[in-house]
Amino acid sequence: MSSSNTLDHKNAYPALITALCARDTYTKGHCDRVRSLARKVGQAADLSASSLDALRIAGQLHDVGKIGVRDSVLLKPGELTAEEWDEMKSHSAIGERIIRATFLPNAAEVASIVRHHHESFDGNGYPDGLAGEQIPQSCRILLIVDAYGAMTTGRPYHKPRSHDETMSILAREAGSKLDPDMFSLFSGIIERTPTDIS
Repeated sequence: MSSSNTLDHKNAYPALITALCARDTYTKGHCDRVRSLARKVGQAADLSASSLDALRIAGQLHDVGKIGVRDSVLLKPGELTAEEWDEMKSHSAIGERIIRATFLPNAAEVASIVRHHHESFDGNGYPDGLAGEQIPQSCRILLIVDAYGAMTTGRPYHKPRSHDETMSILAREAGSKLDPDMFSLFSGIIERTPTDIS
């Protein structure tokens, strides 16, 4: 690898985080917490070292595609229209394209996780409608951790939910939206260390 590419590799990751924070300051703290907890769940799931590294980076960058979403949609305080929701959902595919354009050595794996982190276990997610084990394991982990973090954090369009309320909602989604085995691992970890993400 040339010195130029090495420099780009070292700088691409924090540069993307900085760019995303310039759009939405909430996202940085959320992504930091998601990265930390996703790594713990990945360890409990016995992911390989290389898969854990990709999950760690994807956890930090899973929302980088929001750079490509209009402020009027991204920062809207009220409910999104159907068209606005379609634009918001495009962030996973935009994020994939951004990450594939970096010099990260595992860019392809990280980009795939980012693309599919909103796929639902029952096939009703996006962008590709993958189901069950068609969805990479890291994506099934990230979906749960991201959902927990989003629900327990206040945003202009919703108040934060309590840990207990959030866990009750997620438990009802286990087996439909969420992989039940990954949710079981997540539950054990979050009950021991809930402050890691809230």
